[in-house]
Amino acid sequence: MTPDRRGFLAGTLAAAAIGASSSGAAAAATHTAATPMHGLIGRMTAKPGTRDQLIAILLEGTGAMPGCLSYIVAKDPADADAIWITEVWDSKASHAASLSLPAVKAAIAKGRPLIAGFDKGQETVPVGGHGLVR
Repeated sequence: MTPDRRGFLAGTLAAAAIGASSSGAAAAATHTAATPMHGLIGRMTAKPGTRDQLIAILLEGTGAMPGCLSYIVAKDPADADAIWITEVWDSKASHAASLSLPAVKAAIAKGRPLIAGFDKGQETVPVGGHGLVR
């Protein structure tokens, strides 16, 4: 696995391990233009027949993920094994910090055996939109 894919895996599983932040709106409300938001969009392929199990791992958890403003997991309607993941963080630093949490490390270990591969992930700089409070 290349470093970019490892980082993408860690990022996508990070929010899953702890869950979408219930305090995301508060974090976004304190966000300033001086610190741009950080976004990730990527496509992951599960091993045949394991997509729903992998999605469950990506979505489990009930605690807050500091700085995670949005975490969306979607099935690819054209590929029975593919998953799209879209994330928005209040900063790149918040995303990086999430990778050191014990729950994130555990989710990576749990999800890794179900992953067949990754397409190239894409970093973005979100500027707003429905559901993102600035």
